[in-house]
Amino acid sequence: MTTLDLAGYLIAGLMTAVALWRMPAALWGDEEDKRRRALWGCYAGFAAALWTKTHIVRISLNNSPVVDLAVLIKHYTATVAILAILSYIVAIYGTYPEGGAVPRHVRFARVIQHVAAKASVATLILLTVLFFTVVDRSVPSDRFVSDHAGQWGASLYMTVFYVYLGAASAVCAYQWALATANATLRHLRVGLGMMTFAMFIGVGYTVSRTLFLWISVVEEPTESFARNFDKVTEVGQIVLFAFFAIGAAIPAWAKAWRRVRLWRAQVALYPLWRELMTAFPDQPFAPPASLARELTRFDTPADLRVDRWAADIADAVEKLRHYVPDTLLPAAREAAGSAGPAADAYWIRAALAAKAAGAEAGKAADFDTRHAADQDDEVAWLVRVAGAYRTVPETRARELLDPGARTPAQAPAGAEGTA
Repeated sequence: MTTLDLAGYLIAGLMTAVALWRMPAALWGDEEDKRRRALWGCYAGFAAALWTKTHIVRISLNNSPVVDLAVLIKHYTATVAILAILSYIVAIYGTYPEGGAVPRHVRFARVIQHVAAKASVATLILLTVLFFTVVDRSVPSDRFVSDHAGQWGASLYMTVFYVYLGAASAVCAYQWALATANATLRHLRVGLGMMTFAMFIGVGYTVSRTLFLWISVVEEPTESFARNFDKVTEVGQIVLFAFFAIGAAIPAWAKAWRRVRLWRAQVALYPLWRELMTAFPDQPFAPPASLARELTRFDTPADLRVDRWAADIADAVEKLRHYVPDTLLPAAREAAGSAGPAADAYWIRAALAAKAAGAEAGKAADFDTRHAADQDDEVAWLVRVAGAYRTVPETRARELLDPGARTPAQAPAGAEGTA
């Protein structure tokens, strides 16, 4: 088995993994989500086509009672995948109001997809007829293009498929190049850029192979040249699918990474949130459960849950202002050595201790509410506060409520030399 064959297994496995990853959203998602279904159909179709190119599957099918069957199955599945990817392009543009203006590139994509749906049926029929009539299949092949170089029947058969594949690749390259230029999110721009590059490789792949086949009909190449050309273009196709699979998955990976970050934020915020919600049981929608249970509440999206916890913490802190004196804020800053998240952590720990000790509610004490640029910025700040909160001893926090009770030996870190 050659390095090229091993690479074929690797890329087929990669495409299969992406197809399996996207399958739940496609099969059990919203009935109206045509985009996910189309994209999954593309992954699944190309995964099947790539497996027919792997060494063991290719040899087994080509040596079956239907000689060179791997080639026909590969082109069937690839044609379906191409139709799916053209449907995906149309789906990502969404819908427009009836009778409203539709951008030219969207109209173009819709026309191409409509034509492609009919052309795919004609292509499959024509490929089948040519495969069983004009293609010389007297001897099973290993590398179809190089083994049939110089044969007009195989050249005609492959040209039909390459015209369909090349036209679709060109349309995808054009549409995704436009989308790349207009993308505002970096991960989306990178993903679309990789997919665009893959389609340009696809155009070059189909043009070069078509030219090779017909030039071979005029002047049959040497066996070594044909083999080397086949290997070089196969490497190009492996690169194509690698860029396509990774590029198409990057937006989903970005979402998955954001979900991981949200889970990490929940883990960091949970101790602080739980103590505050225990102090104010009427504050949350539901009593705090264990961390494991909170992380597995799949009925509520992680981003919504983190936003709710941030709001709960902010509301609880606002209520705590009524249980502490104005002197607590400067004392907390002195204990922390700055006005950063550690100061907020000292203040919250001391305020909770005051409420737990039975302090009566009064007027709101001073507390600097940090104005975040956005929700992510607020959560990031609270994560830092929660991290500092875990390191604040409760006894030290209680001392902040009565600064006069501290002895010099108990003076907070950072207080020395400030008098």
